[in-house]
Parts: sequence; C-alpha cells; structure tokens
Amino acid sequence: ADALTDSCYSDPKMKTVTIDVGFYLSRFYLEERKAVQEAENWFPSDYTPGLSAEDWKDLLQDTSIFTSNALQIMKRIKHYGGQATCTQLSIKYGETKNFYNSGSTALARRIAEKTECPVYTGEAANSRYWPILYTGKSAPKDAEGAYIWRLRPELSKALDKIDLSQVPLYADRPGRLGHEEAHGYWWLTANPKIWSFADMKIGEEQDYTLYNDNGNKRRIFQNFLDAKVGDIVIGYEANPVKKVVALGRITQENDGQSLYFEKVEGLSTPIEYQALRDCPELEKMEFFVQPNGSLFKLTKGEYDFIMDIIREANPLKLPDKVIPKYGKEDFLRAVYMTEERYDVLEALLRNKMNLILQGAPGVGKTFTAKKLAYAMMGEQDDSRIELVQFHQNYSYEDFIMGYRPDGADFKLTEGIFYRFCQTAANYPDKPYFFIIDEINRGNMSKIFGELLMLIEKDYRGTKATLAYSGMPFSVPENLYIIGMMNTADRSLAMIDYALRRRFGFFEMEPGFNSDGFVQYQSSFANETFNSLIDQIKALNKEIADDKSLGRGFRIGHSYFCGRKPGECTLDWMRSVVEFDILPMLAEYWFDEPAKLQRWEKNLRGVFDDE
Repeated sequence: ADALTDSCYSDPKMKTVTIDVGFYLSRFYLEERKAVQEAENWFPSDYTPGLSAEDWKDLLQDTSIFTSNALQIMKRIKHYGGQATCTQLSIKYGETKNFYNSGSTALARRIAEKTECPVYTGEAANSRYWPILYTGKSAPKDAEGAYIWRLRPELSKALDKIDLSQVPLYADRPGRLGHEEAHGYWWLTANPKIWSFADMKIGEEQDYTLYNDNGNKRRIFQNFLDAKVGDIVIGYEANPVKKVVALGRITQENDGQSLYFEKVEGLSTPIEYQALRDCPELEKMEFFVQPNGSLFKLTKGEYDFIMDIIREANPLKLPDKVIPKYGKEDFLRAVYMTEERYDVLEALLRNKMNLILQGAPGVGKTFTAKKLAYAMMGEQDDSRIELVQFHQNYSYEDFIMGYRPDGADFKLTEGIFYRFCQTAANYPDKPYFFIIDEINRGNMSKIFGELLMLIEKDYRGTKATLAYSGMPFSVPENLYIIGMMNTADRSLAMIDYALRRRFGFFEMEPGFNSDGFVQYQSSFANETFNSLIDQIKALNKEIADDKSLGRGFRIGHSYFCGRKPGECTLDWMRSVVEFDILPMLAEYWFDEPAKLQRWEKNLRGVFDDE
C-alpha cells in the first residue's frame, strides 16, 4: 500500500484495488496455480531425455527406429489430442491395449540405444523407458485405463513437421484394402419431429435421402457414400428423447438419392445419451466431436464399447439352450381341466388376445396361466413370459414409463410392460405372454393410461403418443395378456368396466372331478385322503348354494396337489385343513358360527379314527 500514490492509483480507500485483486485472483492466479498443480501431477517431473524437436524430427525419419507400428502409435496419440490411455487408443483406433503399451516401450528402448540419452532411474522399475516419449499420470476413476500418457512437447512439435498422411490412422478400417469384407459401423440420428425408429417395424426398410429439403447435401456427405450393404447402424433419437433406441443394418448402398437401412432390433431398455457422453473412451467419437449431421462413423472399438453397454441392459436371448417341447397333452396332464374346457380357454385367448382367469383361491389360476402360455408357444420358453403382480400403489410410471429418482435428479425410465412390448416386437413371428397376478388389485385405468385402447385386438400395432416421452408406441400383435382375479376377496372392487369389454373372462373351477385329479388321487391309494376330498366336495356344494357366497368362493384343488406317492401323510393333510381351509371358512362364515363349527367337526373328523 505504501507504493501507491495519487498519481499512479488515486484510491485512498482501496476500493478499486480490492476489485482488481479479486479479478486477478479469479482470472489469473487460480489458473496459474491450476497449471502448476497440473504440471506437478505428471510423472516423472525430475527427468528429461534431453532431446530437442530437431533431434526428434531426425529420429522420426529413421525407419529403423520409428517402424510402421511406432508411427501408427505416434499418429494416433497425436490425433487423440496428444494424451490418452492405451485403452482409449485401442477403442478409438483399433489394435489391442498391449499394442500401444509394448510398442511404446520397445520404441523408447531403440531411441535410448540410438541416442544414448539418459533413461529414468527412479524407484518405479516399470517406468525406465517410456518416459523418453511421454510424461504420465493416473487416469480419473471414471476413465477406462489406469494411466494417461502425454507426448513430450518436443516430440509433439516434431510430429507437426512430419508428413504422416501415409500412416494408417485406424486399424482394420472398413473399406481399407484387404478388409473389404469387414463391416462398417455407423451412428444414425433420427429427429423425432420428422421421423422415429419407433415408427419402424422389425425388418422394415426405410430410405434416408442424401439431400435435405432445400436440395443441399447432408452434413458429412462422404459418410453416405462410404456406407456399404451389411454395415451395422446404432439408432439414436435426438432431443427430446436423447437415447439409443434401436439397431439397424444398411440394406442398399446409396443410389444417388437415398441410402437404405432396416431396423433389426428395438431396445427394450434404451441407452441414455449422457451415459455414453460421460465415457472418456468415447470422447473422440465423431458424433460427440461434431454432432451436427445425421450419419456418423464409428470405429470398431467405439462400436464394441457401445454394444457392451447396450447388451448389459438388453441381453440377447441365448440360442444354444435346448428348450423342452410342450403341447396340449402336457397341459392336460399338469392342469386338472377337461379337454373341452382347454379348447374353450385357448380359443378365447386367441380371439380376444386379453384374458382374465377368475376363480376362488386354490383353483390354480397362476399355474394355469403359465402352462397355457407354454402350450400355445409349443415349448417351455420362460424368456417369452413376464409375470407381475398388481397392488394398490402400482402406477403408470411402474408399468409404462415415468420419472424415477436417480441420485439427486429424476430420470425418465421405461416400465416393465413397455420393455416387454419392445422385446416382443423384435420377434414378431413368436407369441409372447404378459401375465398379471391380482389384476383387480390395481387401478387399471390409471396403470394402463393411453394403452387402454392399444391392448384391444383391433388396435394392436396402432401407434399412440406416450404421455411422458411424446414418442409413438404400440402393443405388438404377438403379445397376449393374461390376468388373474380372485373372486373370493371381498375387499376388492369389480374390474373397471372400460377394461372389462377388452378382456375375455374364463372362470376357473375346482378340478376334483377332472380325469387328471382322479388319477392323482388314485396314485395315493389312501382312504383318509379319499375321505378328505369327499368332504371338500360336499363343502363346495354348500358354499355354492350359500346366497352370501356362491360358486366363486369354492375351495380349489391346488391345496391338495404337488405331493408324490408316499408323501400323502396325516401331518400334511392336517396342516392343509388347519392352516389353509379352516381359516378361509372362518372368514366366509364369520357371522354364522354354528355352520363354521359344523364344518370344523366334519373336516377334523376325517382324522379322528387314525
């Protein structure tokens, strides 16, 4: 402050100087400190090979030192920005990580032998040679690869003066001589305001014009010329979706006007833009470097990296698994139902595509739904069946799509029905089954939302706009919906009338008189079991005749199923009566104690003589 005078700084209260000091600290001092700290982080800070830019230029022209592979490494790390991990180079340009790691070490050894320059002699034994070429530091936690190499400034300057145009930038680049059969990889951006991948069916071909509406060439026009038949396409929906939503394939090369591609898979779980943008391995991807345009090149490494993320969220169905066959005869052996009833059941589901199995507890609704799906598929393929259970708090956001907590923010997330529909749409020639247990426990109009219309058979495949994403969506024509409803639960309201007309209803009855159950019962040759079943049949008749109950409250046969000969013990039968049947009767006849006591005596009396 003593050095300040009125002539050089007329500010006796130091107000202006305070502002200037603050400005200096914010604009210059912190940046300078950051630069110093950055420099201190690079290893080794106390070593240099002592080679000038001219020395490096001479070495770069010596083919015994800088071999073809060595020049490729230099060109790629220079192209990447002068610093990268071996993994980043591998993903961006091809070759293995070891190609860059071992190749750099071998190159540095040759330089040391040629120039007799000093080598690093610190404690890190594995860092003896590479510091001739680079300085290094540990990579951030979110980066792929453990260590970042940065070209020494003198080497970087020398590379600027050398013609590297004949050195291949990419390994196995599509279209290069000797690799004509290799696939190319592309990133195709759809503008949802104009067209969407969701509008395309699997296998449907679409053309993409090479010129915009004004007749001008599209951006990165060369990409449209380079795309070849069989090249693979990553399908991305731009704002407001901002997700990778599909995979495609080039079907026809450009004809001077358009390029042609088909959709081969819709992603049941789309991949967020930000999830890819945050990956250091993809920071040099053409789309991220310059997003203006529609068709962008992907390297093999970038494509593989993106596909790893896609397959983690959208695993492929394994084709090598042997799936057991399953038919009508298998259904009738497992489910205690007559053949006539089965024929009615299957015809009803095929006709309506939406079915509700209703009945009392224990009639095997859930078991039947799954076996029916197997029989209609012709095989026991659980990958084509999805089972959920509704409850009072189940919502549209759980079922279709909604915002879910994601750390400190909220993220638009696809629900289970949306994802299953996308999966089913990928295999249009195979039936898929969505099974909903306790379907009348949820608010179905609230859960289904705008899909209320789309689940109707006549509207399958029809597009509707989703409330949250604003994107088109349809329920595929190969998807069957089976719901289960417990008619004995007094606490539940009847199903919504708007949905009632969209579903077929099939009443599941106790199967004590079916051929299957009679054979099952005979296999025990147990008189006590026979007496117990006779009592249950008599009980069901009384329940059916009771005006306050009715047929929907009868006792189901499944309480007595699932045992093998020799397992039909007194303890098991008593357990079923005491802990399954009698508590249910106590609820049925809570206001008729005499009737309840009579049936307690009847059922327990089966075991009195034992």
